[in-house]
Amino acid sequence: MPHARNPWFNLVWAIPLAIILLVAVVLAARGIRSLPMAQEFLVDFPGASPLPSWAPVGFPAWLAWQHGLNVFFLLFIVRSGWQIRTAGRPSMFWTRRNTGLFRTRRAPRRLGINLWLHLAVDALWVLNGIVFYVLLFVTGQWVRIVPVSWDIIPNALSAALQYASLDWPVTDGWVNYNALQTLSYFSIVFVAAPLALASGIRLSPLCTSRRLGELFPLRPTRAVHVGVMVFFLAFIVIHVTLVFATGALRNLNHMYAAQSDDGWTGFWIFAASLVVMLVAWVAEGPRLLRAVASLGGTVTTR
Repeated sequence: MPHARNPWFNLVWAIPLAIILLVAVVLAARGIRSLPMAQEFLVDFPGASPLPSWAPVGFPAWLAWQHGLNVFFLLFIVRSGWQIRTAGRPSMFWTRRNTGLFRTRRAPRRLGINLWLHLAVDALWVLNGIVFYVLLFVTGQWVRIVPVSWDIIPNALSAALQYASLDWPVTDGWVNYNALQTLSYFSIVFVAAPLALASGIRLSPLCTSRRLGELFPLRPTRAVHVGVMVFFLAFIVIHVTLVFATGALRNLNHMYAAQSDDGWTGFWIFAASLVVMLVAWVAEGPRLLRAVASLGGTVTTR
């Protein structure tokens, strides 16, 4: 009888293959950049589209707070979503109390504790997102992540070539993102996030609409939901890598301290946020989940 292959075996082979692929991409990009046509293209399209004259400069404090909260919520959304798919039968179940304003004729649905956590953190993430969208448009910050001219496409190709050749774009994110950043942030904020919300609502056991079920079958909706999660994870890995590879202190100041310098304020705020997330990760055990979930419903083990 053949032995089951250890899942880590594939990862051991994937790492050197990924390194070889990365080296090949860098060498190919450097070769392309050496061509006269490519050099002319980089001159014509340096990698960033100009912003309107009224575009705001810098990052307000609310954006730094929004960014930190978003990271925290996404961490536990991904964790609880993964637990739903891999944990098997839940160890506890949560049932909403059918009283007061929430009283209905039907008995409340019973949810596995991981699904309850997923939906609870989702609700906080959506609330944070609503505040983000409102402030984004009220303060004019939207113009920094929404393409406003067609030259965003060739400039994004230029920025991609510069990244791939390890000769980073020289744009200052405090003033203007490069075109590839703009398209990436636009995709996250206005495509991936709404898709995650819409597909999540359809997959929720609280969604009982037959018409919605006919329009959006479960299997393709689940594929979209998982695909969005993979997209978020890929974006996070690339985003974090580039933050530290292209000027960690300045980038962390932009993101966490709303400052444009090379000081350590942003780094220490970032480090403190990591400690908070680590403590929350460790503390998120059955006892804490039961205590918190019991505030809004009944928790049972059967």
